[in-house]
Amino acid sequence: MLLPAPIQDLIDAFSRLPGIGPKTASRLAFYLLHAPDDVAILLAEALKGLKTGIGYCQHCYNITAAGRELCEVCADPTRHQDVVCVVEAPLDVIAIERTDAFDGVYHVLHGALSPIEGIGPEDIKLRELFQRLKDEKIREIILATNPSMEGDATAMYIQRQVINMPIRVTRLARGLPVGGDLEYADQNTLLRALLGRQELE
Repeated sequence: MLLPAPIQDLIDAFSRLPGIGPKTASRLAFYLLHAPDDVAILLAEALKGLKTGIGYCQHCYNITAAGRELCEVCADPTRHQDVVCVVEAPLDVIAIERTDAFDGVYHVLHGALSPIEGIGPEDIKLRELFQRLKDEKIREIILATNPSMEGDATAMYIQRQVINMPIRVTRLARGLPVGGDLEYADQNTLLRALLGRQELE
């Protein structure tokens, strides 16, 4: 069945989003077609605001309100500026902030090294990180890249670059999720949990 162009265009646009297949895209498009006008208008305004109202922190490259030079974390004088948590994406900052356990600052790479996809050191914010480590008195960097091949490669690359600097380099611990059963843990997770075991106090 041929659909009118505006509906097909919206379905195609939704389909480009991660995790949304053709069926979900169709359901969303037809929902908006029959929804009150204000629902579609609010969505359109929110999408427009996403692109015009968001900028990047000039210090850590996290997202911030457009027109602001520094994000809330970098601008907060109570944060420890000498401890930098290196993450791949702004969503990772949100995840760590939810723990209320970290009082340092961040550096957002906006990706991870992936030679297969053609992503090299110059394609993410690594040069800016190394410059920051040279210019500022950083005591520790926490490598909080994802536990994937790309995340591990990125962490290893950073570690090699800073090996001669007087900076403590740590990596987020890995292991079993709270509430999980050993029998359901995959081999890699179990291996990392064994290797990262800690002394009981």
